[in-house]
Amino acid sequence: MVTLTVSNSVADEVGDMIGEGLDAYNAGEAGPYGEEALWVVARDAAGAVQAGLKGKIEYSWLFVDWLWVSPARRRSGLGSRLLEKGEEVAREKGCIGAFLGSFTFQAPDFYKRQGYEEFGRLADFPPGHEMVWLKKSL
Repeated sequence: MVTLTVSNSVADEVGDMIGEGLDAYNAGEAGPYGEEALWVVARDAAGAVQAGLKGKIEYSWLFVDWLWVSPARRRSGLGSRLLEKGEEVAREKGCIGAFLGSFTFQAPDFYKRQGYEEFGRLADFPPGHEMVWLKKSL
């Protein structure tokens, strides 16, 4: 018999065991992830963070997890520069493409102007909005 439990967290060793099990299965089917974190951070002359991109490289693709620009720096081209630098690093590491998700109230049109194309949507996530998935060949 198997018992199911529901919680908001698990012990580190339980999370590690489940993650390692999934990683082993995936690597057996598709080869090693080649996972690598990627951060691109923009600072002003005083060293204060003004913008940043957080991503990861897996299976020869860059996933852009976050791209944020401080309100004072928006519409200055800084977001484009961050994205271009992330894509440049991804190309140097042999990536064939980049992908990301953006809520409709965020910046899907910005990404489209950067050469990304929509490949999916999830309606009512969050309610009244949509999640837009975009990709770009590198």
